[in-house]
Amino acid sequence: PVRDCHCGRHLHTLIRIYKKVKTMSKLIHLVLGFLLVTFRLLFGLFWLLAGINKVNDEWMTSPILENIFLQRLTELPPDSFAVFYLTNFAIPFYQPIGWFITLGEIYSAIGLLIGLTTRSSALVSLFILFNFAIGGYYDASLLPFFILVLLFIKYPTGQWFGLDAILSRRFPNNRIFR
Repeated sequence: PVRDCHCGRHLHTLIRIYKKVKTMSKLIHLVLGFLLVTFRLLFGLFWLLAGINKVNDEWMTSPILENIFLQRLTELPPDSFAVFYLTNFAIPFYQPIGWFITLGEIYSAIGLLIGLTTRSSALVSLFILFNFAIGGYYDASLLPFFILVLLFIKYPTGQWFGLDAILSRRFPNNRIFR
């Protein structure tokens, strides 16, 4: 038999190693998928608590966000893009921005928690984070959030664990559930 010759033994050993690596690769993918879904759930919980906090603090109906923006102006270098953004966009439109941030956080929270329109929820999260960053709130703590959101956009975690899996079978031509 082939196994008894010198080349055959090496080939047989390579095949055994390949099967072990393939099994390990599946296990690694499973573990990484589990971790990514876990981070998605935790990030969804984070957005839910943030959104509830904004509802309780009346971000949609009070000038609290305008006051936050005005305070932030005093902390930033006058020639920064953040000051330009705040004075020309964020402060004049603080009320609709308050609505968008509050409802966006709640939408993202629900989507990430139950795996419904997961990638769209992650895109809304990315938009909110991006606006925090250009509004002068960027620091190193935002970087992990950006990385996670980009991973949620890239990988179909709602297909792995969520309602997206069910709805994409029911509506196969609808890209929002993929």
